[in-house]
Amino acid sequence: MAGKARAVLDSLLHWMRETGFDYATDLVAALVILAAGACAIKVLSSLLRKGLNRADGRHALAVRFIVSVIVKSAWAVLIVVVLGKLGVNVGPLIAGLGVTGFILGFAFQESLGSLASGLMIALNEPFKVGDYVAVGGYEGTVLQLDMMAVTLATPDNRRITIPNKSAWGTPIVNYSALPLRRVDLTMGVSYDTSIPFARETALAALAAVPGVLADPAPTAEVKSFDDSAITLAIRGWVANADYWRVYYAASQSLKEAFDKAGIDIPFPQMDVRLVAGNAPQNNVKGK
Repeated sequence: MAGKARAVLDSLLHWMRETGFDYATDLVAALVILAAGACAIKVLSSLLRKGLNRADGRHALAVRFIVSVIVKSAWAVLIVVVLGKLGVNVGPLIAGLGVTGFILGFAFQESLGSLASGLMIALNEPFKVGDYVAVGGYEGTVLQLDMMAVTLATPDNRRITIPNKSAWGTPIVNYSALPLRRVDLTMGVSYDTSIPFARETALAALAAVPGVLADPAPTAEVKSFDDSAITLAIRGWVANADYWRVYYAASQSLKEAFDKAGIDIPFPQMDVRLVAGNAPQNNVKGK
């Protein structure tokens, strides 16, 4: 037993004399490289974030994505260097990572599609958090925006998460992008109504609604001559935040103004005229 222990001790001492010192030196050097590299990556991340945030036209999501990619790439390079310093053959490791990356890319192609679409959204910035948008077949206020999905809060308080691939692949309507928005209303008046009088009444009613802007001025024009009514297109400009309040108030104000002015708002109807003559008579048998 003592002989075996003495043999192990001799082997250990021989390894320390032959390669132990070099290995210890390499280990210390690897730890120093790792610590210095970690500090350098932290400084690089901070400088990149500050520099990109100062650049015009950079979206916060794009900044986070760019910084994240560069930092992760820097860590990958640092780990390869440290392993190489420890004597690890990194060639097969890199080759294995390449094959693994190809397999994972094929397996997660849908997720990668959303990631690429998220990058396009970040760079083009069609909307931001807080905007009211129509995207992917849904409407709502943007609650959250990341590289994989867009989260909306609908007017009826539903939370909807839309993959970026679906969001970027469909038309995007941003109702909050511009400071002003137009309220479009239609009112039908009877054919007996004076069009100038109806227009004047509509404009006065619309101008009386708080929030309707004088410039651009409201308009009221004939839109179409329909079966039962002359349809007026009544439009007024409002601040974006006031849109729905003004929309509902203007609808009520127009109805009340037309009633007060005695303007008839007709409902769909059909006039049937019976013409006397030698029209053929159909025999109808009762049941």
